[in-house]
Amino acid sequence: MDSSQLLGITTFTYLLSTLLYVAVLVFKTPRLGIVATAFTIVAWLIQTAGLLMRWRESYQLGIGHAPLTNMYESVVFFAWVIIILYLAIEWKFKTKIIGAFAVPFAFLAMAYASFSTDISKTINPLVPALQSNWLIAHVVTCFVGYAAFAVAAALGIMYLIKSAKKNGGQDSSSLIGSLPPLKTIDDIIHKTMVFGFIWLTAGIITGAIWANSAWGTYWSWDPKETWSLITWFIYAITLHSRYTRGWSGTKIAFLAIFGFLAVLFTYYGVNFLLAGLHSYGSS
Repeated sequence: MDSSQLLGITTFTYLLSTLLYVAVLVFKTPRLGIVATAFTIVAWLIQTAGLLMRWRESYQLGIGHAPLTNMYESVVFFAWVIIILYLAIEWKFKTKIIGAFAVPFAFLAMAYASFSTDISKTINPLVPALQSNWLIAHVVTCFVGYAAFAVAAALGIMYLIKSAKKNGGQDSSSLIGSLPPLKTIDDIIHKTMVFGFIWLTAGIITGAIWANSAWGTYWSWDPKETWSLITWFIYAITLHSRYTRGWSGTKIAFLAIFGFLAVLFTYYGVNFLLAGLHSYGSS
């Protein structure tokens, strides 16, 4: 069995986990939540094994490098981090309903990695710009931030759904009534966004240092760099508005979703729609 097979198994296991979490939400069955979490943990362990095996396979090909160098590998790592963050939130806040909103993001990422014909799954030698000790530091910090923003967006969707139904007069016995209180969701969104913002900031800093090493300049206004900065400002303004103007609730939920759309364009759209120094990431 090779890494591709393990990662394929991961995709379908995340799908099963998603369905189980949705069933928990629909049928309000706590015991089913335990099963859903167990499958999610198993899927994450399989994915971890798949990433480690892909790393080992690169060394067997004589081009050893961390599995973080192209779109396929980064999408897989993105899903991997989403699950870590979700499981941490589930453990801390003792609620499994969030899984019905967060785990689908990991499944969709893995489904794209597994079935998309737009990206190559081949292990290739590193291009000169990627041959740096800053590779792992930059990619890991950026994608931990991206994954945190994905979870924040999932929570934002949850908040808006519960808020809309609450305003529409739904009682606590309804399906939506089983979701955590709005104040709790808002608090988790805020904390998740702060966490992601710190890691994105670290990602931009390590990227600038790497850029200076690879291209002789800390900042070149490459499309990826520009959109990373735009995304950073979106979250900076959001957090600043919360601290100084007291923004919360619906406004923050919308901004969490809007911010993640900017993340998606920075991560995916730039690579395929705008030519630049980071275009090798689309391969």
